[in-house]
Amino acid sequence: MTDLLLPPPDRTGLIAVGRLPMRAITRAAEIDLDGDWDFQLADGWDAKLGSDWRRVQVPSLWTMSSEVDRPHYTNVAMPFRETPPDVPEHNPVGVYRRSVDLAPQPDRRIILHVGAAEGHLRAAVNGMVAGTSTDSHLAAEFDITGLVRAGGNVVELAVAKWSAAAYIEDQDHWWQSGLSRSIWIYSLPEIALADVVAHADFDPATRQGTLTVTASTTGLDQLDEHRHTVRVTVLDEEHEAPVSARADHPVMPENGGDRSRRPEPQMPEDFWDSVGLTAAGAQIPARFADLAQRLADAVLPGPAAGTTTISLDGLDVPPWSAERPHLTRIRVQLLDGDGTVVDETEPRVGFRRVEVTGRDLLVNGERVLIQGVNRHDFDPRTGRVMSRQRMRDEVSLLKRFNFNAIRTSHYPNDPYLLDLCDEMGLYVVDEADVEGHGFSSTLADDPRFREQIVGRVARMVQRDRNHPSVIAWSLGNETGYGASHDAAAAWVRRADPTRPLHYEGAIMFDWHGGHAATDIVCPMYPSFPALEAFVRDERADRPLIACEYAYSQGNSTGGLAEYWKLFESRPGLQGGFIWEFMDHTLDPNGDGRYRYGGDFGDEPNDGATVANGLVFPDLTPKPAMYEARGIFSPVRIVSDATAASIGRIRLRNRRHFADLSDLRLKARVETRDGATDAVPLALADLGPQSERTIELPADIVDRLRRTDALALSLAVTTAEDSPWAPAGTELAVHQVVLPRPSRVLPAVWGRVRVDDHGDLRHPLLAAPPRLALWRALTDNDGSFMLDQRFVRSGFFHLEVKDVRVRQRDSATAVTLHYRTAFDEPVEHRRTITGTGAGRYMFTEHVTLPEGTNDGLRVGMRLDLAEGFDHAQWVGLGPWENYPDRDSSALLGRWSAAIDDLAVPYTLPQENGTRGGVDTLELGGPAGTARFDSREPLFANVSRYTVDQLEAADHWWRLPASTATIVHLDIAHRGAGTAKLGPDTRPAHRLTGRTYSWTWHMALDRRSHIGRRADP
Repeated sequence: MTDLLLPPPDRTGLIAVGRLPMRAITRAAEIDLDGDWDFQLADGWDAKLGSDWRRVQVPSLWTMSSEVDRPHYTNVAMPFRETPPDVPEHNPVGVYRRSVDLAPQPDRRIILHVGAAEGHLRAAVNGMVAGTSTDSHLAAEFDITGLVRAGGNVVELAVAKWSAAAYIEDQDHWWQSGLSRSIWIYSLPEIALADVVAHADFDPATRQGTLTVTASTTGLDQLDEHRHTVRVTVLDEEHEAPVSARADHPVMPENGGDRSRRPEPQMPEDFWDSVGLTAAGAQIPARFADLAQRLADAVLPGPAAGTTTISLDGLDVPPWSAERPHLTRIRVQLLDGDGTVVDETEPRVGFRRVEVTGRDLLVNGERVLIQGVNRHDFDPRTGRVMSRQRMRDEVSLLKRFNFNAIRTSHYPNDPYLLDLCDEMGLYVVDEADVEGHGFSSTLADDPRFREQIVGRVARMVQRDRNHPSVIAWSLGNETGYGASHDAAAAWVRRADPTRPLHYEGAIMFDWHGGHAATDIVCPMYPSFPALEAFVRDERADRPLIACEYAYSQGNSTGGLAEYWKLFESRPGLQGGFIWEFMDHTLDPNGDGRYRYGGDFGDEPNDGATVANGLVFPDLTPKPAMYEARGIFSPVRIVSDATAASIGRIRLRNRRHFADLSDLRLKARVETRDGATDAVPLALADLGPQSERTIELPADIVDRLRRTDALALSLAVTTAEDSPWAPAGTELAVHQVVLPRPSRVLPAVWGRVRVDDHGDLRHPLLAAPPRLALWRALTDNDGSFMLDQRFVRSGFFHLEVKDVRVRQRDSATAVTLHYRTAFDEPVEHRRTITGTGAGRYMFTEHVTLPEGTNDGLRVGMRLDLAEGFDHAQWVGLGPWENYPDRDSSALLGRWSAAIDDLAVPYTLPQENGTRGGVDTLELGGPAGTARFDSREPLFANVSRYTVDQLEAADHWWRLPASTATIVHLDIAHRGAGTAKLGPDTRPAHRLTGRTYSWTWHMALDRRSHIGRRADP
């Protein structure tokens, strides 16, 4: 084997050489090439290979383990300074080699399948180039029949990091390189099925299915005569049709040259008129009819040679939907003239119809709401190398959290994922591997990239068009809008008219434009006023489904419930895809220390923007995921506390196709002392999109009428095992919250002593209660669009300038005058009253500077002595919640270890707050600390101070801590999505200047771990 690296025939990567056409047929591996390969990282295509080969596993990305070529994260900009189509002079090439024994058969072709190569792939066998490919997230196949020999063969796959095609793979993700999907070899007979396209339609009016199967072949299109047929078996019935043979191109007969006798007339006068009349849809004169039909049969194109189509209608089949994903396996066989099967495939189909009618996207005639999320192929240990178990776990998690759709951002995902979506039930917007974000204003009109853009869209359609889960084709992402998009759209509309098109770039600057390239108005991060305006606009003629919204970087996803109030109540709005499913922080060493942009020495980079998911990379749901779970629940309570108090609740089935027979409901009462035992509810037949009132058991009603009752909780669980969840899996918990009277605080006992600073001292207080106006900025708080609003407030630093203490007969009055970082005044007046030994009542009054119209928090911070490890509270829980992200949080009595209250966002920031808290008790070896308030507060118990959180750049870099820092806020700002999208809604901003509240603190050095609070 030569030590010279064979370069590809085309170094630009814009032309695929020797790559076979994409197809929908899945071919099984005959020789699995996954496993150990020899690997060497060369400096470029012209490099000479050395002798230093090392063993690596395939599939894998060399950037996940290389010490010299590491992962590189950018969002928009390319990671180098060149412009299209140029690439950096330094262009690493990963060379993979392995030997494989083959036994070629004279009547069979040998195909090399490369599942995906991230970069510019050049495949060679025995030192001869087989072909090239640069479509990094679709398979490339090469016919290597003429390159192999009996016995040992050397397969070499070389992948260059950069090519011109990289400019349209500029996704908001890590730049990685290597072989990311499986490699194998299979063989085919000389005459075989080339592809099978199965269109399984369902008519919602007749409730019957139609199946159209078009089969194409190889080896038959050049034969003038043959007796091959295709047989389709569906629902235990066989249907057979001949494969078309080669036909000569039709020609018009010539006039004879013999004038020795008068020629007979063959054509009526003015017969040519019939051609135009036919095209015009006009009636053809009777004298032309027979001849016109014979001429049409002779001249008009017939079926392509080597193909056949079998159409079946009136099929009694259940429809496919995400709620009821019924699949039907069909068998398609190619038979020779003797009836012998020479090739076959068995695809699964789902009978369903997708259409856009006016402002509605319809599935099987129903206007479905898209409860979607954007998804990348990603594993923190391996990059975009996915195991089947990982993909199954992801789809199962999405189903358990009531999502019904994914957008394959921003490339076709692993084909096994679509199999899972077919099987388990998820709608898919399938997106082409086209993103030219860094040069989005030019690439779509650059003729050098036309074939790449159109070809990538077409190859995606050709691979995935048999999947019922795919309900729309996306032309790509963030590549502007140009001629190549219109060309790609035209190709798709011709090749697959059964699905609508989706492309955000076509409507980015005009929601009423771009009709040539998108059938769906699919904006990114739409504001609430914009959505309302679109609904009212008479020009709106398509459904609006946000391709990205509810941006979820760090502590985020505020306002999701408000989005859904609009989606469920406004015509033309049909949901969208949250950005995004998972944090894409990497953990190459498996040490749990997630890395983001810059952690690998990658410059330039976009830092922690890669951490913007609803789940952590290990698939642990974040609190925002639970917020979505409740909003997306198949069941919703639509009655109030008054109805519950008389023993009734009204339920709505939010599904579009399925009843609730596969679910179970259990009711319990949340009280100040904890939850009662759950009681099953008889769930009468409740059809899709319908409502029904059900009676509550008498003991539940009795408990609801007690003074300590807080809420009625209704748990929704699965009734039986499914592919994505065992029986009993909780899908949601809904509540009817009862009227909540103000807490009665202990009676006043007398005044207390404070020091000269106005501070209360106690052995359990490491730092006394002090005014706090600042939280560790979230990603959203620091958004460019907020223009440093909170920093400009100066609230991150409060300096006491004056303290006045006055002792009254029954209370101690303290007035503190602060100056902010920018020397503006803040006044804090408080009255402290004793209510017993170690027990204190605080009445607080805070006045903020003139002109204050927004803030982060208003409340008290105190530090407890070491020795506290457990928390109990009455309020919203059990997970973290904020004013604009609490619609799925539950009112009740909750408990947790203090260490478990935090949410470890990779970039440390405000986290762990719970709202609606009127009782908080902390316990441990040091004793107990209990806090009560007349009105609910926002409570936060943390091991870290605000300063510590803001100073750290990774959660795992925070030092181990046994401190207990308590924040009790009368006001706390919502989370919002301002990093990329709407800010926190005005109702959840801190717009006031003055705040007043009363709270109580009880400190006891005796340990009462786990003791319940008094009601």
